[in-house]
This record gives sequence, structure tokens and C-alpha cells, in this order.
Amino acid sequence: MAVVSHNTGTGSRVKGIEGGAEAPSSIRLFTYNCWGLKYIAKHRIERLQAIGRAIATTVPTPEIVGLQECWTQDDYLTIRKHTRHILPHGKFYFSGIFGGGLAILSKWPIVESNMVRYPLNGRPTAFFRGDWYVGKGVACATIQTGSRREDVVEVFCTHLHAPYEREPNDSYMCHRTAQAWEIARLMRQAIERGHAVVGMGDFNMVPSSLAHELITTHAPVQDAWKALHPESSLGAASHPLEKERRKEIPNARYNLQENGATCDSVLNTWRWSKQQQKQLFKGEEILIDPTTPDPRAKRLDYIFFGNGFSESLRSAQWAIDNARVGMTHRHPDLNCSLSDHFSVEATIVRLSRGLTSIHHDQPKRSSTHEQTTAGALQTLSNASLHPTLYTSYNPSPTSSLLPVPVTRTPSPQWPSTGSPIFLAFLSPSRYDEILTLISTYMAREYRQRRLRLGHFLLSIAVSIICFIGIWWTNRPGWSFLLVFVSTINFGGGVIDGLIGGLFVGSEIRALMEFQWEICQAKGMAEKPISGDSGAVGSNAEREREEIKGIRAKGLEEENKSVETEKELWEKVRGSEEYLGKENVRRGFR
Repeated sequence: MAVVSHNTGTGSRVKGIEGGAEAPSSIRLFTYNCWGLKYIAKHRIERLQAIGRAIATTVPTPEIVGLQECWTQDDYLTIRKHTRHILPHGKFYFSGIFGGGLAILSKWPIVESNMVRYPLNGRPTAFFRGDWYVGKGVACATIQTGSRREDVVEVFCTHLHAPYEREPNDSYMCHRTAQAWEIARLMRQAIERGHAVVGMGDFNMVPSSLAHELITTHAPVQDAWKALHPESSLGAASHPLEKERRKEIPNARYNLQENGATCDSVLNTWRWSKQQQKQLFKGEEILIDPTTPDPRAKRLDYIFFGNGFSESLRSAQWAIDNARVGMTHRHPDLNCSLSDHFSVEATIVRLSRGLTSIHHDQPKRSSTHEQTTAGALQTLSNASLHPTLYTSYNPSPTSSLLPVPVTRTPSPQWPSTGSPIFLAFLSPSRYDEILTLISTYMAREYRQRRLRLGHFLLSIAVSIICFIGIWWTNRPGWSFLLVFVSTINFGGGVIDGLIGGLFVGSEIRALMEFQWEICQAKGMAEKPISGDSGAVGSNAEREREEIKGIRAKGLEEENKSVETEKELWEKVRGSEEYLGKENVRRGFR
């Protein structure tokens, strides 16, 4: 594929596809957690090789792939070796001490990329969990899919902090919510630049979580699976909100096909008991009936999608066509699952402004059905400034592709002119929940800092006492013991002092930033804003007038201060002239 340079108009130049290439009519997306922990994950090398081969033979062929927990560059190169013929472009992202484990592969050129680290990402004391040491963040890639400037897709691949306890008792829930806020901000900024946006990865959250709500509201993007399966589960069958729905415990097949479960499935061998795994690795064939009840399975992996907003194109450019859970087969030799997660695969299709129909190999419908479909698609193509985000819903293999509106309350609003202003907010009570979460966690960190700094001071005192004891004792054995205790004690105290004085301080400042941003969002959510674009424009105009008033008031105060300063200088000059005359009169020079 030929690549040429384009002038962006800002003095910088980026590479794009050669002028004659047309933008694709559809894009197939793929996200997968590879479980490639070095020295920890079993059969890592064999599984990663099989993952590369599986991606290369997946039908339909994926065109943009996001990988998580691909920790080593060797594993990344192994996957690249098997997929280079279908995904010639790729980027392995470096982050943290041991690497972020993120990679993006693409059929089209990656013209720009960067790694954005999360300000809040675990604690260094939890070294056995490793989240802080891998430097989790967002792998960002700008992919040029066609020759035109607007033929751009911005991809964000991430892996949020793992939940080690059940919500709401998960002490890392605050970190995960802050990370969701950060990636929502990145996706929103890309949408405001007028680009189509894809967010994918292992988000370690269930659809009913605060993190999920933040992303879909503030980005604003659609959860591809939820858009196609609005009645899918809110979490595992044991989740309180899912229990309230009073549904039967789903079986494994239903969880894959309808709930989109990617983790903790009974079909995944890495979620089996140790006894079952031992039997499997001894060569015994263990088959699981797809109708087996699957109460623990849940959806942790997601593909989010959003259309860019631009003055030249106000209607939706793309719609979600289909989504499925994949990579459910086992390794051909080891007979184990390829990872402890399943993949999520989705396809988005381009909808041109004048589109009135989408061709599918479906049985011919009645004229009434065709008129309904054409009318719905015409509504979609003319959805200028409409707050609803559209998608397609295909509940069964035999049903036709119909665009179904997917709404949020409230929805993002755009002004009639100028840059887009996204005014989608959660309810104030939800922001209060986040603020309570932040305050609770911040109180914990303040307590931790006091304890750690107290331990540091105590270690200094103990070391001094030990040195005094060494000075007075005449027994070599006691001297050695006191030196050993002093060294271990002081070493632990210094580490605690560094963590309490440096890391916890940095974490508290990041929490303060997050708290301020949530307070601002809550304040905006509490403002009475009308739903129509004209009202949005009037509100924006009112805000501009308020800003002008503030600036005018500031200038007025500045002028007053200048006048006061002039008066003071005049008084000083008058005093100097008076003193000069007095000195002359008295004969001083």
C-alpha cells in the first residue's frame, strides 16, 4: 500500500494513503486480552503463537486489532509474524517499568500514535498485583483509512485497573473510575476533532458500573454490544442489579450470544478448578455442554464507537452493523483456551449522507417493510444536530438490518454554528457518588501517609537506640544483632517514608484534580439546559456574555489599580519635592 505525505495546514506533515485509494465501506474491529504475563501465565509462548495464527485466520478478517496483556515485545513480534499479511501496520506501546502490555494492529497506516499514562493507577506497595509497575494507560493511534482528510479513525486501546474485590468494597474502584474519566476525555476530544472514534480493550468493569456510565455519557460513545443487545446482562448472574431483573441463570451459550460474556465463562479452561485443569493437562478430554448454567460469566471487554462531528458533515458517518464474542476455541495441541478472556469483534459500516438503503443478502420483504426501512435510513441520513446516536440492530440471523436509535439521558447537544459543545451529563446524584468515592479513598490515603511517615520517624528513633546499644555492649553477638535490626528497620522506614512522602502525595494531588473535574461536571449538570440546539446556542451565548462581563470587570479593576498607583506616585513625587525644598532652606545639600 503506497503512502504519501499530506500537509495538515498547521506546518506539520503526516503520512496518509495515496490519493487514488477510496475509504472503506466497513471496518472490522477486534479486541483481545492475550494473558501474556511473563513467567506467570502458563504455556504463554505456545498460546501467543496460536493467538497470532487464530487472528490471521479469523473470518471475517479483522482490520483494526487492539491487544492487551501482550507484555513482551517478543510476543508482539510473534503475533505480527502471523498477521503481517492482513495487518501490515502495527505499534507496540512502551510504558512503565515492565511495559503497558498494549498493541494496535491495522490494515491501514498509523499516521500518529502516543501512549497516555493514567494519573491514578494502583499503588507501589501492591507489588504482587503489578498494576502500578506496568504503567497502565491508553494506547492512542490515528489511522488514515482513505485519501481524504476526514478518512480518519482514532483508536484508543486500554486496560483498566483490575478489580481485586467486589464492588462497592473494591479499594481500587476510585482508580478505575478515574481511568474511565480519562479515556472518555480522550475519545470526546477526538470526536470534537471530527474523527470517528473506536475505544477497545479490557475495561475490567460490568455494564452497570459508574465507569461504564461515565464513558458512554461523557465521551460520548456507544457500547457496541449494548447497542445491538439492549437487554443483555448488567453483570454476572450474582450481581445485585442483575438479581433485581429476576431472570433465570443463563447458560454458557446464551452468555456468549446474548450477554457478550468474555470472562469467567465455564467454557474457558483457565476458569476451571485446579483439579479439572490437572486432568486436562494430563491429556484427558473434558467437554462442557453449552447449556451448562454459567452464573459467574460477565462482560469485561468492550468496543466503544462514536461518530466525529464536523461542520461539513453533521449526520452520522458510521453505524454499528454487528458484534460477536470470538476466540472461544481451544489450543489444538494443549487443548486449553487461548487466553483467560474471549475476544470481542464488531463491524461498523459507512452511511453516506444520501443513503436510503443498505444492501444485505436477506429475503425480499414486503413493500411496507421496505418503505419503513427506507424511511428509517432517511431519518438516519438526515439526523443533523439530532441528539440521538443511531446504530443497527440485528437480533437474529434472518432479520433485516434496521437502524435503531440508541438514546442516553441526557444526550449530547451541538450548537448550530462553531465548535461542538457536548452537554451530556450524569444525574447530580451520580456525581455525588463519585465525589463520595473520592473523599473516602482520599481519607484512606491521608491516613496511610500519616502511618508511613510515622513509621519512618519511628525507624530513625529505633536505629539511634540500636547504635547506642552497640556503643555500650561488649558482646559481639549482641552487636551484630543490633546492627541487623537497625539496618532492616531503617531500610523499611526509608521505603515507607518515600512512599508516604512522595507517592501518596502525588496520588492525593491526582485525586484533587479528579475531584475538581467531577465538581465542575456536577455544576454543569445542575444548570437548567434546554434540549434543543437553539437553547444550547443561547446558553453558549449567555456564557460568552458572562465571560465578557468578567473580563470587563477585570479591566475596570485593573484601571482602578492603575489610577491608584498614579495617585501614589504623585504623592511620592510631591513628598520628594517638599523634602528637597526643605533641605535647601536649611542649608543641606
